[in-house]
Amino acid sequence: MDEHLYEKTISTTPIYKGRVIDLEIDEVELPDGKTSKRELVRHPGAVAIIAVTTEGKLVVVRQYRKALDRVIVEIPAGKLEINEDPLECAMRELEEETGYKAVSLQYVTSFYTSPGFADEIVHLYFTDSLRHGTCQTDDDEFVERIEITIDEALELIQTKEIYDAKTAYAVQYLQLLHINR
Repeated sequence: MDEHLYEKTISTTPIYKGRVIDLEIDEVELPDGKTSKRELVRHPGAVAIIAVTTEGKLVVVRQYRKALDRVIVEIPAGKLEINEDPLECAMRELEEETGYKAVSLQYVTSFYTSPGFADEIVHLYFTDSLRHGTCQTDDDEFVERIEITIDEALELIQTKEIYDAKTAYAVQYLQLLHINR
């Protein structure tokens, strides 16, 4: 049905193979028969967790992001390991970054972050059944956990301290659920 939009891959040239991403250039045949090149970022995928405390506060982390050269506020998230189940990854990442364990996680949705050039997919989960665990961030990861109300989250969006799509999505999701403000 979508054949008139499809781009056929002619060749793939690997450029870089990294710890988090791989880069490649694909030469493609366009629907009109011409050729073009596509610069692509390959990513194993990630998880993100909308975690709400018994007080109705959203659990977030403050973290420096080198690509932005600044600290932003985000929901807990992390990269999938090869062949890792997203639910297991979400449980692990939540505890590692926040010190909270989820009694249960509910799948919300999955979405691509930048489909124009990357295949990264984020699997989003929700929990409001938290218990204390152990915060064990990676050796190169420095985060500060905070808990905020929806009104505080909306203010952080206005001040661009919350400045990423997954966290903005999480705040809108909670607004739809009418979580305490």
